[in-house]
Amino acid sequence: MIFSPNPARGSRFLNGLALLGVTAVLIVAFVWQIAYDEPPCPLCLLQRVAFMLAGVGLLLNLRLGPSPMHYAMVIAAALGGMLASGRQVLLHIAPGDPGYGTTLLGLHFYTWSFIAFVALIAFCVLMLSADRKWGDSMLKKQVPLAGWLVMALFFVIVLVNLGGTTLECGFGPCPDNPTGYLWLDSLRLR
Repeated sequence: MIFSPNPARGSRFLNGLALLGVTAVLIVAFVWQIAYDEPPCPLCLLQRVAFMLAGVGLLLNLRLGPSPMHYAMVIAAALGGMLASGRQVLLHIAPGDPGYGTTLLGLHFYTWSFIAFVALIAFCVLMLSADRKWGDSMLKKQVPLAGWLVMALFFVIVLVNLGGTTLECGFGPCPDNPTGYLWLDSLRLR
């Protein structure tokens, strides 16, 4: 229930929805990477890390209750993600530049990432202005099953993304314009 008489419950619900949104972004990016055989570039990977860090802040709000420090984590991660996605937008803004990767609804993923990071910051600003009571009032409250499922899904997709990045880059720097997966390619050569 969105408009709960208990503001802490509404805050937990909205943070859960935001975490679900971040998880959905990570799922779409990973599935697209596999389905269209488009390994992410280093800037794309930085954007995914920023989404993961923002997700950790939202997860802490969901698990421990809303805190300005948790929202600050989300805002800091979103600002870092905006830098990476903004840099990538600027790299491909020249006329005639096709951009990197395919598009989704007419925009490249890095453009969508920039928009999503702006939305995360706006969400945090609204939540910081709406949540008037801070403290440990939610520590004793149980997280509902749906909240646990969202947190578990977030952890799984983070692990899957980290595994995919390890397959792509190994333990060294990632190639600027990746064409495959270093570890999988090295296994095929043997």
